[in-house]
Amino acid sequence: MDAKPNAKHRAKHRSEASPTAKQPAQLNKQAPSSRNSAASARPAPARSAGSKAGDKRAEARQKDLRQSSVSQGQAVSRNAGDIKKRPPGGSKQTYSGRSAAPAAPASADEVKVGDKLVVTIKRLGINGEGVGYYKRKAVFINGALPDEVVKATVTAVEPKQLVARLTEIERQSPHRIAPPCPVYDTCGGCQLQHMAYEGQLLAKEEIVREAFARYARIDRDALPLRPVLGMEAPWSYRNKAQLQAGPGPGGRLALGLYEPGSRRLVDITGCAVQHPGINAAAAKVRQLADRLGVPVGTGSRGGLRTIVLRVAPHSGELQLTLVAAAEQFAHRDELVELVREQAPEITSISVNINPGTSPLVFGERTELLWGKPALGVSLGELQFDLSPRAFFQLNPEQTVKLYNSVKEASALTGKETVVDAYCGTGTIGLWLAPFAKEVRGIEVIEEAIEDARRNAELNGRENASFYVGKAEELLPRWVKQGYRPDVIVVDPPRTGCDPALLQAIVKTKPKRMVYVSCNPSTLSKDCSYLLENGFELKWVQPVDMFPQTSHVECVSLLVRKDH
Repeated sequence: MDAKPNAKHRAKHRSEASPTAKQPAQLNKQAPSSRNSAASARPAPARSAGSKAGDKRAEARQKDLRQSSVSQGQAVSRNAGDIKKRPPGGSKQTYSGRSAAPAAPASADEVKVGDKLVVTIKRLGINGEGVGYYKRKAVFINGALPDEVVKATVTAVEPKQLVARLTEIERQSPHRIAPPCPVYDTCGGCQLQHMAYEGQLLAKEEIVREAFARYARIDRDALPLRPVLGMEAPWSYRNKAQLQAGPGPGGRLALGLYEPGSRRLVDITGCAVQHPGINAAAAKVRQLADRLGVPVGTGSRGGLRTIVLRVAPHSGELQLTLVAAAEQFAHRDELVELVREQAPEITSISVNINPGTSPLVFGERTELLWGKPALGVSLGELQFDLSPRAFFQLNPEQTVKLYNSVKEASALTGKETVVDAYCGTGTIGLWLAPFAKEVRGIEVIEEAIEDARRNAELNGRENASFYVGKAEELLPRWVKQGYRPDVIVVDPPRTGCDPALLQAIVKTKPKRMVYVSCNPSTLSKDCSYLLENGFELKWVQPVDMFPQTSHVECVSLLVRKDH
């Protein structure tokens, strides 16, 4: 996931959503995980969030999409080799020579590892797994899809949930397809390639509905949820890759991700969700580094750890950062020269020094080895100069939709003052500045604020200013000084807003609050607090920033009831 500059940092979700942010033997971390939450007791009695208009529209849309989806290919899943499929119109397949399966446990409390269960999948969890229930106990089954009836073998038993491995699909979802990626089952970067895109969009809407029902106690039919904004072509969208370097099959250099739960590096230099320019450049760098025998690894004797490539889609220029255990490593200068000669589309080469053994991608220091110090990219009418560690949204096409939703929610007329909390490099604030009287951005990371100020100057946004600090501290201080914003925009990390900031917002009483979230669970929890303290939820707009993954972004509009 591509994080804000280092990580004393708050790692933004966009990073975690990224296929290229995984580290060895780690699964994506979600906060909170659906596996820790979905099995809890049913939600408390629902409360209304406003008008139910649009719910019938959403139901009709869901019906239309389900009717239009065509079943493609045979049943495929992340562990496709272990799954059987019931032939159309025929009897179930069985293992020859095997005795009849033992009777299923009479109660959920009797279930143990190794038991066979039949489960109807109700929805997707926040990590992309199928979620069903056995005797009212939640069961998480990787690779299963909503509306499927599956057989699964229990692999983990916990007090409030079960985890099981998919072994057979008895009734297949009309949205199940064969994933196009050859390493989909092992890479772990995507979670939903085995699901048609129409189905992915429906499932992401359901993830949002489930979160608000569970954590904000808003009835599913009462939630003012808009249809998710998807992509016309949901592939080749990522403008940045962070590829781990290490030995692959046969000892050859591989660039990619570690298979979840293992130390096996899966080469993804042909990744279907990466920009084609990144894939081509990654393949060249891998070939050259392998030919030279560039050392890889961590520690004092290590060499190349990660290569980071970022592309400017409008120009095709690329920025290459070699993350290494030391500034100098064997064959470094030779590699730089060969890249310059054979990959002219790469216009900037830097080395970032990360001598530690932590899973963080970047170290504290970056040195330019050759070329331009920053990569020029555009977003709508805005221009940005990005240093190697600068945060920038990974899907430019969808970012425009996201930011336009923020602009709509802000309802600016040119007279309003805006505070952009968790502003990062200032992209949202700069997007709103032409329509506001004044914009103030707040961010704890000094390097990000420096980027924001440069971006404001580059784009002539004289009414936008940026401050280093905590929003929960600066906002009350400004209110005491007489500056009370009309609109507050928050775009927090996956963990949600700091409770102190939520309290400060309630005391500030802005007319409008726009909440941009990469985690529906923490969004709904924070909204629950705001709804109890004078705000009303007007609408929630999901945006599919990362097709083929389980992640979904949301823009939510909350207004003061007294306004």
